[in-house]
Amino acid sequence: MKAIVYTKYGPPDVLQLKEVAKPTPKDNEVLVKVHAASVNDWDWGLLRGKPFVIRIGGLFKPKYSILGCDIAGRVEAVGRNATQFQPGDEVFGDISGCSFGGFAEYVCARENVLALKSASMTFEQAAAVPHAGVLFLQGLRDKGQIQKGQKVLINGAGGGVGTMGLQFAKSLGAEVTCVDSGPKLDMLRSLGADYVIDYTKEDFTKNGQAYDLIIDNVVNRSIFDYKRALSPNGIFVMVGGSIARIFKIILLRPLVMRKGSKKISILMHKPNPNDLVYMNELFEAGIVEPIIDKIYPLSEVPEALRYYGKAHHQGKLVITMEHNNKT
Repeated sequence: MKAIVYTKYGPPDVLQLKEVAKPTPKDNEVLVKVHAASVNDWDWGLLRGKPFVIRIGGLFKPKYSILGCDIAGRVEAVGRNATQFQPGDEVFGDISGCSFGGFAEYVCARENVLALKSASMTFEQAAAVPHAGVLFLQGLRDKGQIQKGQKVLINGAGGGVGTMGLQFAKSLGAEVTCVDSGPKLDMLRSLGADYVIDYTKEDFTKNGQAYDLIIDNVVNRSIFDYKRALSPNGIFVMVGGSIARIFKIILLRPLVMRKGSKKISILMHKPNPNDLVYMNELFEAGIVEPIIDKIYPLSEVPEALRYYGKAHHQGKLVITMEHNNKT
């Protein structure tokens, strides 16, 4: 089978399209014929080996030779103890806990990280959902406890998490402010954003506005700035951001939360097939649709990651397999 392989950390140029052995599923796994995958921040970090903490388990060379955690495809074979799926089932999921491997024509994954995809959802759409979809659900619904009428701000709203989170928040009757820059602002308006802020021109933590819920995908300000931008009972949920910022927030959170009712929360992403089932329902109801910026063939994964690194993408970048035209 064809796969995008790398053996050392570095820029997208270290990625190579190679012929490798087709994997065999273990007892609790299924073999998936991948039809589409999508690019995530995990891929960008693991490719470069940055921040350095990401090299745990692979200090001098990558622990995983094939990147890609979001996949959508058809089950090709099942392990002897796998009972949830059967060959021919159309599935999608986040395989970051299964050694990655999505940028390939076939991959093995534990059945408990996959879900049946909606029949009305294309493989490309399904591949754009797992990581970002679960993050926005766990951030807005679980950690943020979003409610109708609340003022919600999404920082770094133009990516996969933000674009789907915006649609979900609007469906619940929230007033949503999106922070990003450039052409992404018009796209966010078209998705229903009530207000947009260009972060290159305005700091949302200093404009005098207070928000009931802040979902932050980039975490580029201090914890004290975020606290100032929260309403008296507001909740800040950190969904992404640098390792350095995460550690600072962990260290300072007890101090910030010592007085008052404001909450500072850190979302630890947990792939969840039940949330994928719910994403199917949201899609079928026309509430949330993944926004796809560009679609690349497998051979152009290096170019996809190069574009991702520039942070100009709107929504998700999707990878498709050459065998899609042969089946």
